Amino acid sequence: MTGGRPPILPGSTLGVLGGGQLGRMFVHAAQQLGFFTAVLDPDADSPAGRVSHLHIRTPYLDADGLARLGREAAAVTTEFENVPAQALAQLAEAVPVAPGAEAVAIAQDRAREKAHFMRCGVPCAPHAVIETEAQLQQVDAALLPGILKTSRLGYDGKGQARVATRAELAAAWDDLQRVPCVLEQLLPLAFECSVVVARGADGAMVNLPVQRNLHRGGILALTEVGEGLLPAAVAAQAIDATRAIADGLRYVGVLCVEFFGLHDGRLVVNEMAPRPHNSGHWSIDAADVSQFELQVRTLAGLPLVQPRQHSHAVMLNLLGDLWFAHGSEQAPPWPEVLALPGTHLHLYGKPQARPGRKMGHLTVTGATPGAARKTARRACELLGLAF
Repeated sequence: MTGGRPPILPGSTLGVLGGGQLGRMFVHAAQQLGFFTAVLDPDADSPAGRVSHLHIRTPYLDADGLARLGREAAAVTTEFENVPAQALAQLAEAVPVAPGAEAVAIAQDRAREKAHFMRCGVPCAPHAVIETEAQLQQVDAALLPGILKTSRLGYDGKGQARVATRAELAAAWDDLQRVPCVLEQLLPLAFECSVVVARGADGAMVNLPVQRNLHRGGILALTEVGEGLLPAAVAAQAIDATRAIADGLRYVGVLCVEFFGLHDGRLVVNEMAPRPHNSGHWSIDAADVSQFELQVRTLAGLPLVQPRQHSHAVMLNLLGDLWFAHGSEQAPPWPEVLALPGTHLHLYGKPQARPGRKMGHLTVTGATPGAARKTARRACELLGLAF
């Protein structure tokens, strides 16, 4: 994918590998701009497949499915980082693909990801790669207590274990089947934040405002965006670091980078996601250009404009646990929630609620941070969520 190719215009078909909620919101954004869409996902009930013009129901590495997507779509993106990089590489032989296979492959491997961060001059937590018994034995005691994470396929708190001693580290690595892992030193966190950038094939780049995040059980619970949430110098540092990471990859598409803010004032990078991110969902309702429209623009080679936040926002993740708050399964009190001013409900069309499953999100907008926070607190009371 080069910066010299002509833009793909509305009326063409854009493809996406993956049929989850991020793909669904990409499809909605593409359709709003006048594009047709094609989704490749093996699940007949996939959220994106349900709303796309075309749903190719094959595994991600199915040669016929990939060939058909390459014929139908003028360009292809992905909606989750664990799509096989090989599938992206195969598609790239036929059509422009963004992000590229190499960038996705780096994001799929924590060890390669951290090496990239360091090459870009962005500090990350002290860590050690553990792939062999010898590396396990050589771990610096200063890294304990720490968090042991699988190098691949870990997300939303999965594939992770807190360890305080060498014995716990060895036991945790056994529990993780001795797959390649990264041990990160446990750091005293003051806050978590993230930055979403969009980078075009010509190197042009724009970003959403810095987002302050709260995780519970390894899953994003709440994101707040507005003036004064973080010191201006910290926000600028996070944006500069994210842009450096994207430039270092020669990235094309939407990229989210998550950071830890430490009590001593330092900011360290945690991880990156080569796609739109849960923490950027607020942009659909509180910015004039959402992260999903930015994904469409980067894929199609259309101009990038700096998004403007027009409302303060609080985004609440809605997990399947809400449907079981009273024992038996029942819908949360949506009428009461939607009676609150500035509430925007997004449900992802998943046929069955399950504890821990991301079923949707609620964005609360307000004219001031206090107004948005007050309404979000009331919504949490109605839903039985902590604020």
